[in-house]
Amino acid sequence: MDIAALANLLHETAEHHDPYEKSHAPHNWWDWYAAYMYARENGSSSEEASASAARYMEPLLHAAPR
Repeated sequence: MDIAALANLLHETAEHHDPYEKSHAPHNWWDWYAAYMYARENGSSSEEASASAARYMEPLLHAAPR
C-alpha cells in the first residue's frame, strides 16, 4: 500500500471510529483502528469493518479496569 492509500484508509478509519468512540467506554483507539483496517484490507466493506472492529473490542472493553 502506498502512502496516499494508507492516509486515505486512516482518514476513513477515523471517520468510522468517531461514532464508536462516542458511544462506548474509554478504550485504546489503536485496537479499534487495527481491527477496522485489517477488515478493510481483507475485502470487507466499511460497514462490515466497523462491525468487525466492534466485535473485536467486546472482550477488550469487558477486560478493561473501570
